Amino acid sequence: MFPVGPAPWPRLRVLWALWALLVVLLAPWRLWAIQETQECTWQVVLNNLESVGKNDAIDHFVDQELYTVDKVFDLLVDAPIDRDEVRGLGADEWERPWSCTLLGSGHLLTISLQTYLGFPYYLKINYSCTGEVSPVNFHRWKIEQLQIQMEAAPFRSPAERCDAEEMCLMSWYTPMPIKNGSVVMRVDVSSNGLGPFIPNKRFHVNINGFLERGRDHELQFTVGNELFHLIPRHFVNVPSRPLWYTVDQTPVLILGGIPEEKAILLTDTNFKDFFLVELSIDSCWVGSFYCPQASFTATIYDAIATESTLFIRQNQLIYYFTGTYTTLYENSHGSERWVRVLANECIKRLCPVHFHSNGSEYVMALTAGKNEGYVHFGTITDGLVSFKLLPRDRSVCNAILVDNCSITWAVFIAGDYNLLMLVEIVGPTSSKYFQVVSYDLVSDYLVVLYTIPEFIPDARGLEFLMILGTESYTNFPMVPKGMSYNPYNNLLLIWGNFLLQSFNSENFIYLADFPKELSIKYLVNSFRGDMAIVTENEEIWYLLEGSYQVYQLFPSKAWEVYISLQVLQQSSRYAPNETMVTLFYEDNKLYQLVYLIDHPHGRLIKRLMPVEQLLMYQQISKEYVLERQGSHLTLSFSNFCPFTVMRLQELPNPQIYTRQERYRAQPPHVLEPWGFHSENSLAVYQGLVYYLLSLHSKYDKPYADPVHDPTWRWWKNKKQDQDYYFYLANNWRSAGGVHVDMTSYEKIYDLKAENELPERIFLDKGTSYSFSVFLTTRKPEVQHGPSFQVLSPVDLAVVLADPDCIEAMVKEKVLVNRNSVLFWVTLSDKRSCFDQGISGHHLMKTSMLVKVLGSSGHCFQNTNRGPRMQSNLMVPVLIGCPPGKRLAFDITYTLQYNRVQNKHYFDCVKVDPEMPCFLFRDIFYPFFLIQDLVTGDSGSFQGSYVLKVVGGGPTLDTIKEYSEEEIYRFNSPLDKTGSLIWTTENTTTTEDLAFNIMSHNSLGIEWLCLENSPCHDTIPHNIFAPEFFFKVLVSNRGVDESTYCDYQLTFLLHIHGLPLSARRAFLILLVSASLFVGLVILYIVCCLLSPYMVKLCNILRWKINSIIGLESNYTYSTPSDSRAFSHSGTVSWRSSRLNSRVVYKGAEENKAET
Repeated sequence: MFPVGPAPWPRLRVLWALWALLVVLLAPWRLWAIQETQECTWQVVLNNLESVGKNDAIDHFVDQELYTVDKVFDLLVDAPIDRDEVRGLGADEWERPWSCTLLGSGHLLTISLQTYLGFPYYLKINYSCTGEVSPVNFHRWKIEQLQIQMEAAPFRSPAERCDAEEMCLMSWYTPMPIKNGSVVMRVDVSSNGLGPFIPNKRFHVNINGFLERGRDHELQFTVGNELFHLIPRHFVNVPSRPLWYTVDQTPVLILGGIPEEKAILLTDTNFKDFFLVELSIDSCWVGSFYCPQASFTATIYDAIATESTLFIRQNQLIYYFTGTYTTLYENSHGSERWVRVLANECIKRLCPVHFHSNGSEYVMALTAGKNEGYVHFGTITDGLVSFKLLPRDRSVCNAILVDNCSITWAVFIAGDYNLLMLVEIVGPTSSKYFQVVSYDLVSDYLVVLYTIPEFIPDARGLEFLMILGTESYTNFPMVPKGMSYNPYNNLLLIWGNFLLQSFNSENFIYLADFPKELSIKYLVNSFRGDMAIVTENEEIWYLLEGSYQVYQLFPSKAWEVYISLQVLQQSSRYAPNETMVTLFYEDNKLYQLVYLIDHPHGRLIKRLMPVEQLLMYQQISKEYVLERQGSHLTLSFSNFCPFTVMRLQELPNPQIYTRQERYRAQPPHVLEPWGFHSENSLAVYQGLVYYLLSLHSKYDKPYADPVHDPTWRWWKNKKQDQDYYFYLANNWRSAGGVHVDMTSYEKIYDLKAENELPERIFLDKGTSYSFSVFLTTRKPEVQHGPSFQVLSPVDLAVVLADPDCIEAMVKEKVLVNRNSVLFWVTLSDKRSCFDQGISGHHLMKTSMLVKVLGSSGHCFQNTNRGPRMQSNLMVPVLIGCPPGKRLAFDITYTLQYNRVQNKHYFDCVKVDPEMPCFLFRDIFYPFFLIQDLVTGDSGSFQGSYVLKVVGGGPTLDTIKEYSEEEIYRFNSPLDKTGSLIWTTENTTTTEDLAFNIMSHNSLGIEWLCLENSPCHDTIPHNIFAPEFFFKVLVSNRGVDESTYCDYQLTFLLHIHGLPLSARRAFLILLVSASLFVGLVILYIVCCLLSPYMVKLCNILRWKINSIIGLESNYTYSTPSDSRAFSHSGTVSWRSSRLNSRVVYKGAEENKAET
């Protein structure tokens, strides 16, 4: 199935980190011929089902509906596909051999029938090379990080005429999955290394809920009208503006600031491509005495994007628009038009909240005029927007006892439910000063945290200065303009014509490297240890968090050197005249959106900001020495990096800490000589990937499977025939020309570390993360004396954002013979800063920073993607119950143990393998499993838990939820009302004695169903004993101190053989006895009266026969028909014989009686 050649095709992998996709490509022959010196890169676009094979087709992620591919699966008669699962849902057939039926919801879990469906898009992958050769919430969905690794399928374009027997124009295709609860997807494309080197590349393929298909099936925006021409006046010499959005959650980004136009830039690919959209808003301007407005403008000044909703500010008005996302909400809350909110308020600024929390996103609106001193706090939950005024009881001005104040900026710290406000206060003498005010949303408590100095401190040549109140000041006034907060390291920055930083919001440090003559316009934070600073005159500065040195990137000598090199390389991404539109981080790299004026119309491009290269050039330009060697001068550079090699070692397998689940899927093997796929085989690939993900979604169920693997159910009945299917494929006899390999669809549990720290670390209670850092030093220091000792010239520091919650231990070993130092680092949780929570919810954000002292901004590592900064490794740490851990009912061991303990087991008459029954009179011994969906670990739950019956009913349709008062009565051993459903011999109870505490060593449960319980006196619906379904809640919250996880499991328990109440049993006995006695009496009566009844019957029969005989003696004849006489005579003769027999028999009976 591979082409004849020197080696198999390299395979392209695709990974979804969710939601990420990793593709493995099969590289064509002509790609091998490309010289290694050329720079090749992957290109990814979306193709819908009708665009497969079209060379220039590019689609956007709009459709969220699934399609059936049942017709193509009907062809696979000899394949390991369960025929009962391939059920068509009925629909229109397209002009292809497989059906494509719109299902409408897009939800993986809402399909009642088990069927193979298809996703609405394919991922089309190509490559391009430079040179001569020119050849893609948690209220409803569980929190998880899911990846699927797919191998791309080669597909030859049918649009190109191909006369040669060799490779023709081709692309690679993979399905583009949709996952419930996610609209942001990252696609990582890589090759397997065969052929020329092509670096891995990441693409953002997000769902755009602000596009829809019109009546002509053309795409159109719901927020406005697309403008197809970029006019230079929209960008040339226009100030840059910040890009605000919810980090890692926002599929569509927007950017305003286009002068005198109610238009925005909109993108669903992080500005790989974009749209200029004129918004359909009313553009009202309501000026009044409480909202003074100097002039009217159509410009959109503030724009914020969240997961599903866009917010804009024009003049003093705020509008929002909610996109249509059926994968997020069961009932889409998509807007039909822009909604004006806070219409009677004078809004002067929108402030973003960069992180979601508690299942919601947030946005803040600062008011002016009549409500000066208040903040309108907006909450977005499930696409629904609401605002509330804070503080609740009084304004900030009244709370801090001033007459005139104004809120300049606001920052929301979601983890503490705390609102920080930068407040400008006008004193009695019209002098202005600023304070940082904290407001607690829970307690409604407001306090002043810090008063900002009125003037710039005199640092006197220092890099930083601790503000203690005793320092001297210059004559330059401090003019604060905003604040920035990083929840991972608790770093609060106050910025204006200065930079103040604090890790506790009380003690501040002044960064003296930033010039006081400049004024900061906005900050761009990566939230991974570094940030960019943009000033009012469009200068770009750079700051490493944890250090105190601020670097100027643009304009600078290093920038001039870099631009000169780009000109020499004839790069098309730089021009003499350009204007920066915005600056933003993507995947920990800094990017610019720049308008280039290199032709009459200009163009807008996204390009990488080469931070590492600029810092290297700065270091080289400042630290060099000219030394004379003989008759000529030699140029030498000073390297201030204290080490030559920095390497991470002994890293543990990442999945247990990153909590990333990964599946592997390969395309079906095609029985085609060259290995090219067809539309049919691609449709099969779609259905297989869908079913793999649907198994993942359905696996999160209360009853645990015998095998802890979501794919176990898929192939459990087909594994024994695996060799047969392989035989068919090897002999080219597979039905439909496609072979499905069962081993190609599996969950991966053993990913290996890649010699770098993970993107984030999750720590449960008492867990730890360990690794080692290997450093080769430049100049060893030797101490002579009684004992020879090598001193380490490098020191490793581990900075913790919350030392009260986590701790780090560093051990050092000097390797003398290698001129190196090895550091072992162990990060551990201290069991003190987090209560129990549901898996993946309400995690505490903190961080660990590993740095080599004296190396910040000086150490770089050359890679195939350019230089990479070393020595500052910041890792976010999330403390709490990690995602992917769950409690499951171990039905397999429970049945086994109950059978042994009770000496028998009786199931229900109607057996349900998914929900076995338990007998009422038997002692019930439940067992539970702790399952790790990420690592595949599954073991018996050894902790303590509380079991409660929270609902129930005699049938599945009549199950009702119990109130809190009913739950107490039905489950508490303190109940005195005769309502207990169950009891146990365990004596351990909760602190308030309200409920029993159970464990795996418990003595079991005895069912009671007392008189006032809902299961008492259950009416049977047939001849079998009554049944009852109990809805049981099991939780370890408050009784198990071994984990941060609040394991909450709710499952149905089917109990049969319930006894009847004494009254109903007596009534049934009375009715049964009455029926029995009645039947006996009836039998006796029948026996006594039977002779008389027989005699009476005989008399009646004799009379009836006599009447029949007399009537038969009559003869009917017609003169004209002689046959009538003959017929009548015959009847008369037969009747006479019958009559004589009846008379004779009757005479004998009378004689016998006498």
